[in-house]
Order: sequence, then structure tokens, then C-alpha cells
Amino acid sequence: MEQELKSELTKQIIIDNAFKLFYEHGFKTTSVDKIMKASLLTKGAFYHHYKNKKELGLEVISLKLQKRVFESMIAPLYEPGNAIDILKSTFLNRIQSFPVYDKQHGCPMNNFINEIGDLELAYQLALKQIIETWKSALVALIERGKTELTIKQEVSSQAVAVYLISAFEGVRGIRKLYTDDTILDEYVLGLSAYISQLEY
Repeated sequence: MEQELKSELTKQIIIDNAFKLFYEHGFKTTSVDKIMKASLLTKGAFYHHYKNKKELGLEVISLKLQKRVFESMIAPLYEPGNAIDILKSTFLNRIQSFPVYDKQHGCPMNNFINEIGDLELAYQLALKQIIETWKSALVALIERGKTELTIKQEVSSQAVAVYLISAFEGVRGIRKLYTDDTILDEYVLGLSAYISQLEY
């Protein structure tokens, strides 16, 4: 039992350090050696848990990225309340809550998509699954809003969901180019106006 816990702890250390290095330096330029140096572990410990960096990358996507997106952007969409208010609070509050570190490095998932989304089918499918889950949650919320007469009937739930995800991910990437939040402030104004137009 103690060995099992030690093994799980070792694995978690590797995943945490890999996520941090992928986020700061990119997936392609981060070697197994760099991950293990940051983890203060041997390469033997790495190969005890993973066949290669690709396998670790997939685990980072499923355990770190998926969890992060689910907790901050998907779970809130299932909360009770006015659909318009939920859209505003989820997207606008989240974009304003990021620390400087996150603003400088962008969205970890979006970074992965841009860097390796077309590299391997396995990465593509894992990343696409996160987007599809997010999109489904948004469609469900928008449909609920239409049923409850808080969102206009003629609104295309699919189109709005794709637009909201794309705009959010896009501005996270663009913010990396700037030293202040002006671009985010403009995004917030634009998105507020867009969401208001969906209101019944």
C-alpha cells in the first residue's frame, strides 16, 4: 500500500512538472530530461510510469487540461439560474480572474491545440473531446434559456456555443502579445454586448 502511494505521488510530481513546463515552454521543446530535472527524479522513474513523452502528453491533457476546463468553464454552465446571467458570469468573470502568469502564457489547452493539435490523431481526439464537452454544455444551457424564455428562440445554440468558445480562446492567445489588459477590457465590453443581444 505504501509503495502504491509512493508510486502515485511520483506520477503526480511528473504530471505537475510536465504541465508547468509544457505551459511555459511548449510541448515540443520540453524534453523528458527537462521534466525529470524539474521533478528531481530519475529517468528510470519516468519510464516506470510512461513509455514516452507522447503518453505523458495525453495524460497531461486528460488529467490537467480537462479538469481545468471542466471546473472553470463547463461545470458553471450546469448551475441553476438565468441562462444569460450564467453565460456572462462564466465567460466574463473567468477572463477577469486570471493572474498575470496565466495572462502572459495564454490558455494551456489552446497552446496545446495550436502546437500539437495537428501532430497526432491521439492528441487531436483528446483535445477535441474537451471542446465538444464544453460545446455540449453551452448548447444545453442555451436551449434551456430558450425554453425558459430568457434567450431568443431564433438563436442557433450550436453557432453561439462555437462563437463563445472561439472568442474566449482567441483572446487568451492574443493577450500574450500585450503587457496590459486593454485587449481583455475591450473583449469584455464586446462579449457583454454580444450576450445581451441573445436575451429574449
